[in-house]
Amino acid sequence: MATHLRRSEDELLYFVTFTCYKWLPLFEITNTYSEVYKWFKIIEQRGARIVGFVIMPNHVHCLIYISRGGEKLNRIVANGKRFMAYEIVKRLKSQSREDILSILHMGVQDNERIKGKKHKVFRLSFDSIICQDDEMTGSILNYVHTNPVNGKWKLVTDYLDYEHSSARFYEVEEPHIHCDILHFRD
Repeated sequence: MATHLRRSEDELLYFVTFTCYKWLPLFEITNTYSEVYKWFKIIEQRGARIVGFVIMPNHVHCLIYISRGGEKLNRIVANGKRFMAYEIVKRLKSQSREDILSILHMGVQDNERIKGKKHKVFRLSFDSIICQDDEMTGSILNYVHTNPVNGKWKLVTDYLDYEHSSARFYEVEEPHIHCDILHFRD
């Protein structure tokens, strides 16, 4: 479900997806996977935890546990998208990718332009679903982890080989080198 709603529940596990504008593979083009990991560290400092994730070339799926008293989901995602957008635009400029910068510039709506926005890096909304139980969480993690090998992607032959995923943490109990992950049963 696309959300413009305010989420206010504490101590919940959310499955969150956000997407680059027009499904452009901006994480890949700008090699900004590291910016997602920085965001993960920032939200952990603010009372949330990453339970699982995959960073695809043009979207992110993650499971975020919000602890009591921590920041609200809307703020966490909005701040993360803003933080990443600045770096993506900076890298596109340094790569002289005027073609993509033009697309992102044209995507800004008039009311956003008045507020000073120059580029639309991400789709406005994000999807979020509350994980109701362990069965649902396990199913979502399976979907997230196999995303790099499904459909059109075929980014790797074996989903365990995809670097930007928590799959190895769950399947072979290997810590991720860029991210601390909270096991969903913990």
